[in-house]
Amino acid sequence: MSFRNAPQAVVHDVDKSELFTPEIREAIDAHIAKYPPEWQQSAVMPALSILQDANGGWLTTELMDDLAAYLDMPSVSVYEVATFYGMYDLEPQGRHKVCVCNSISCLLNGSEELIEHVEHKYGVKVGETTADGRFTLKEVECLGACRDAPAVLLDKVYHEKLTPESLDRLIDGLE
Repeated sequence: MSFRNAPQAVVHDVDKSELFTPEIREAIDAHIAKYPPEWQQSAVMPALSILQDANGGWLTTELMDDLAAYLDMPSVSVYEVATFYGMYDLEPQGRHKVCVCNSISCLLNGSEELIEHVEHKYGVKVGETTADGRFTLKEVECLGACRDAPAVLLDKVYHEKLTPESLDRLIDGLE
């Protein structure tokens, strides 16, 4: 049971029509419309994804502050979401993201081998971007594919039962 029956609202002194592009506002508003008006803050996760995609794959503090103003919520609440979930990036990323699951099923089925292979073959450590900017290697928490481990999220597409060779084919197919 929750002791809070309404979200903590903070009204920011900004003109919301000047925040973001009309297309971004429209996309965020489509998610806001899914919730009762007093719970518009519930759209924070899809809104962060929209902003991240529009900003080349990462979020700036300014974007998060603007989102807080747009959703009438404390900036720190937006920061908490953006830093808790691994799908949000607060630094520039490569053109693609290679996210290797590190949860127990994937570890037992070879995810560490995948990471070591990518580090060695492509000269990039976890959290780094290749010198040519082609991809960023990330180690992430459970991707929910335990049955077919090890799993890798390549951009927004899941790949399962990977070997170093099959992961190479995926990476080599990136532009």
